[in-house]
Amino acid sequence: MKEHLNSIGLLKKPSDTTVVVAMSGGVDSSTVAGMMQKDGYNVIGITLKLYNEGNEVASSKQCCSGQDIMDAKRVAHKLGIKHKILYYQDKFKQGVIDGFVESYLKGETPIPCVQCNQTVKFKDLFDVAKELKADALITGHYVKSITLGDETKMYRAIDENRDQSYFLFNTTREQLNYLRFPLGGMLKDETRSIAKKLDLNVADKPDSQDICFVPNGDYASVIRKFRPDSFKKGNIKNLEGKVIGVHDGIINFTIGQRKGIKISEVEPLYVLKINSDKNEITVGPKEKLGKKNIKINNLNLLVDKKILDKDILVKVRSTGKLLNAKVNLKENNSAEVNLKEYENGISPGQACVFYEQDQKGCRVLGGGWIVN
Repeated sequence: MKEHLNSIGLLKKPSDTTVVVAMSGGVDSSTVAGMMQKDGYNVIGITLKLYNEGNEVASSKQCCSGQDIMDAKRVAHKLGIKHKILYYQDKFKQGVIDGFVESYLKGETPIPCVQCNQTVKFKDLFDVAKELKADALITGHYVKSITLGDETKMYRAIDENRDQSYFLFNTTREQLNYLRFPLGGMLKDETRSIAKKLDLNVADKPDSQDICFVPNGDYASVIRKFRPDSFKKGNIKNLEGKVIGVHDGIINFTIGQRKGIKISEVEPLYVLKINSDKNEITVGPKEKLGKKNIKINNLNLLVDKKILDKDILVKVRSTGKLLNAKVNLKENNSAEVNLKEYENGISPGQACVFYEQDQKGCRVLGGGWIVN
């Protein structure tokens, strides 16, 4: 009798398939664990303790807090699955928080969620799942993956408002072939509905919105905690190089920012450039924000280079739209991206992620980090 592919694309019965589910304590990953358990897989839930809240009260809008760990434990108990907690505070501090702080000090706008996926989640957790002899690592990310044979392709989720593919562009091909994302073909309402049917305690839990180690979205407080010496006053200049004001530290600004400049002009002013070497901010009118040419480095490609010979689609921020572009590959794993139209507020430290529309959806081709 011929064996058929199971629901995660493997030629094994679910009862003979071990999966590790990354359980953050939220409704998405908890629902995924429940779905796998219901389908008969041997499920091991793993929750990561990534940072210490200290004396601060963790917001319900943050992920990976102490409350989240307790919620994940309750879900695992409810489902009757194995559950482990890995204490990765030091790894997270070195791999994510330190880089976040240094990036802001260089005048960039970092994306710690990409670094978190790249390091502790899809590297260290990947290794742990392999050690446990799991057949796949499963997460609650809203991206669609299609596995055929030995290759897995990643696509934007059908729920474009929830799509998280931008944050996963740095996933390696090896990791992608081992990862599965069951929620990519579902809407958020469907996820909550399944959680309620499974009678999970997190079914109505609010979504996490803040970066886990940034309470209430206050980036400056994180920088102040780790680098209190970084709040240095400096000049605010216009495009002619004239000093028109003073700032309290470049870490308070990002490219495209309008509020907080505190300079009165007839036309609204926007942050156009941040020079960390000179501790200066350059401001000007909105029409000067538009850019068409981007330099990126540290490329990660999920496809053969020849696919980039034609025009593709790119995203230059997580909430941005898809833009038509041409990518010219350079030496040292870098590239120049030429947009077909001007785009405002492109900032160093953000990612430029590549996409291609095919018959199955909008496929992720890879991407790189914006440097200029």
